[in-house]
Amino acid sequence: MARHTSPQHPNAQRALVALATAGVALGAGAATASADTAPVVDVMRTRPTSLGKIDPAAGLGAVAGTVGYVTGPVAGLKPNPLAGTGVDPLDNGVATQLADFQPVASQMLTAPVAQAESISRIPVVGQALGVLGG
Repeated sequence: MARHTSPQHPNAQRALVALATAGVALGAGAATASADTAPVVDVMRTRPTSLGKIDPAAGLGAVAGTVGYVTGPVAGLKPNPLAGTGVDPLDNGVATQLADFQPVASQMLTAPVAQAESISRIPVVGQALGVLGG
């Protein structure tokens, strides 16, 4: 009989088995080593600390000042870079109609995202970015 069932590369197979066994051994060793560690902070014996005088208005001002710098570049991104190509996933749709009601299609939901020029042009997202300063 022909030897069709014998492996073609027995050395490679043995090397992979040895590598997998070494990985399992390292994983088991790491798991047992991490199980023996004590907690870093003893929660019951620590005293609460004071944060001092914190000005919430200054923190809010700093956050409000930087939000525009973060949302500005995001507002100009294209939400659907594949729009207008043959592989646009948002161009597909499913529709159904029950009795004599108007048909409902998934393209009604995906059209604003699929056809938007930028993220700031998407109906709800654009308004939120406008409020945030984008």
